[in-house]
Amino acid sequence: MKIYVAGIGPGSPEDITPAVLEAVKNSDVIVGYKYYFQFIEPYLRPGTECIDTGMRQERQRAEQAIALAHEGKTVCVISSGDAGIYGMAPLVWEMDPTIDIEVLPGISAFQKAASLLGAPIGHDLCIISLSDLMTPWSVIERRIKAAVAGDFVTAVYNPKSHGRYWQLHRLVELFRQERSLDTPVGYVRQAGRPEQEVKLTTLRDFDPEDVDMFTVVLIGNSQSFISNGKFITPRGYFREKENEGKNVGQSIMIKSFQTIQNNLRNPDIPLWKLWPMLHAIHTTADFEMERLMWMDDEATQKIYDKVKNGKLKTIVTDVTMAASGIRKGALERLGIEVICYINDPRGAEMAKELGITRAQAGMRLAAEEHPEALYVFGNAPTALLELCELIRKKKCNPAGIVGAPVGFVHVEESKHAAKIFRNIPKILIEGRKGGSNLAATIVNSILTYDDAEQLKPGRDV
Repeated sequence: MKIYVAGIGPGSPEDITPAVLEAVKNSDVIVGYKYYFQFIEPYLRPGTECIDTGMRQERQRAEQAIALAHEGKTVCVISSGDAGIYGMAPLVWEMDPTIDIEVLPGISAFQKAASLLGAPIGHDLCIISLSDLMTPWSVIERRIKAAVAGDFVTAVYNPKSHGRYWQLHRLVELFRQERSLDTPVGYVRQAGRPEQEVKLTTLRDFDPEDVDMFTVVLIGNSQSFISNGKFITPRGYFREKENEGKNVGQSIMIKSFQTIQNNLRNPDIPLWKLWPMLHAIHTTADFEMERLMWMDDEATQKIYDKVKNGKLKTIVTDVTMAASGIRKGALERLGIEVICYINDPRGAEMAKELGITRAQAGMRLAAEEHPEALYVFGNAPTALLELCELIRKKKCNPAGIVGAPVGFVHVEESKHAAKIFRNIPKILIEGRKGGSNLAATIVNSILTYDDAEQLKPGRDV
């Protein structure tokens, strides 16, 4: 009294394991869907009975196999692919765990498809079936969203049928909301069978209408790429070798930047916004920066162009802490001076005489002496408001503004005021969040913008 539950692979004879072939030869009865009998008939011993229970008759198939086993027969229940992946193994175990049951794994359709596409499943992956016969669509959609958020390589089973025509479209919609449109998508129809078709495209160009119920779809993660017509998802060994001998701190920063980029909600952020955003999140460990960072179009590029062309020679900060966080090597390499007036005696005297803050007084001094500097704010909203007034009065015309004052009084108002100056490129942190360290790291991203194309942390020198 024994039941083998065997996965016969995707369909080609070379993909059936020796253990499964041995079980088929030793069985008195084969139970399964008749379409799959053709793949194992050459290996049956004479007189072996094959019982077809019809498509979608999984429960009846299991019941019949159990009944035959109780008669003392050796029974082999066959599933395509792997019997434990959307196959018969769980059902047989559920219905009668007292019988001697042996599950024999097979090559799954997603594994066969992957081998034909290249190496798409080289890292963490998940498998999702779009069949809602047994699972409510609300549960399936929740799992799709989890796969997207987790940056898993995703294999899609049962993508389509005569009655299931919109579900794959919805899955693609969810992936396009969060993942780069250049993400590789491979799909294989009738993997391992004579009718086999292999196609490779991107999330942007993938057409769900080109898929049917015999197709397995594979969607890459954020590291997947297409090379020489093959779909590759790296495990990391090659990059690890490339990084050998590099500065340890630099390697940690590179990994941090990669981690941040992989966890952004919007993977299609333009480079001029992505670069300062990576720096901001790296400094604060706060992914809310993705939402809070406000920028004029191409602000980073426009300010950096002034640096590159030698038109920006001075950076003015509201407090000394913001000045101290700006990379000294980069400043020296680019010939830029950082000035802070917060401790200037002239500012202290002006503040006392006029009843304003020293930060405000510092802005008035800066506007007189460096009207075209890059102005950076990491602490004092009164200083940013003062600069806005000076700009309105045409007493200065900054090369740019980095606005990240922090606190609860006039903070949000100062940032709203700065937004109105359309001709001045600005990078702002909306809301109450900010800080000198954040302001400094945004400046560092500007000074090292020439490193952004390689998406490596900006140089110190």
